[in-house]
Amino acid sequence: MADYTLIYWPVPFRGQFIRAILAHAGKAWDESDKAAELTGAAPEDQPVPFMGPPVLIDEHSGFRLSEMPAIAFYLGETLDLLPADAEGRAMAIKVVNDANDVIDEITNDGGREMWTSDSWKAYVPRLRRWMEIFEVTARRNGLTPEGGFLLGGDKAGIADIVTATLWGTLVDRFPKIGDILNEQAPLIAGLTRRMWATRPFQDLAAFSKERFGDAYCGGRIEASLRKVIK
Repeated sequence: MADYTLIYWPVPFRGQFIRAILAHAGKAWDESDKAAELTGAAPEDQPVPFMGPPVLIDEHSGFRLSEMPAIAFYLGETLDLLPADAEGRAMAIKVVNDANDVIDEITNDGGREMWTSDSWKAYVPRLRRWMEIFEVTARRNGLTPEGGFLLGGDKAGIADIVTATLWGTLVDRFPKIGDILNEQAPLIAGLTRRMWATRPFQDLAAFSKERFGDAYCGGRIEASLRKVIK
C-alpha cells in the first residue's frame, strides 16, 4: 500500500509541490483519478471539505487535508522537513505561501481572465520582484553560488523543495522564464538546478513527463501563457 493518496488533476501545477515533498522524503503515493468527481461533490461527501484540490490522504493515520500550504506544513511536521526553531518554521511556511501566490498570479487567479501580450508585459516586472523576494531571502540566510539551503541549516527542507518546484517547473515548461530567473535571482536559479539534479527530483521529472507530458496547469489559461511567453 502506498503511504499517501494524492487527489489532484493530471497536471503538475499546485499538486507538484506535494509530489516533490513526498518524492524528496522517499514516500510512495497513489494518484487518484477522482479529482473532478470529488471536487463537485457536496462537502459532506468529500474526504475533507474542500473547494479545489490538492487533497492528501495519509493512508497510515487516515488523516485527510486540503490546501497546498496546509499539506506542505503537515508533511514538513511529520517528515522532519521543517526547521527546529519557531522563526525558521514560520519563514518556511512564508516561503510556501509565497510560492502559492506566484502560481495564482501566473494563472491569473486560476484563469479568471486570459493573458494578452500587453497584460503579460505589464506583469513581468512583478514576476521579477517575486524572484527578487526569493533571492533576498536566500542571500540573507547564507545561500551562495557554491551551495547551501534557502533558510540555512545543513539539509534541504520544505522551503528548498517548494522553491525548486515552483521555479524548476516554470523554467522547464517556459524556458523564457528561466532566462529571467538567471538574471534576476541567480542564487535561486542555482538552488533550483541543484535540487533538480538529485535522484528524487529526477525521478519526479520522469514521472511527470510520462504522466503529464509538457502540461503545466492545463486549459485555456495555459494556452494563453504559451502564446505570450515566446
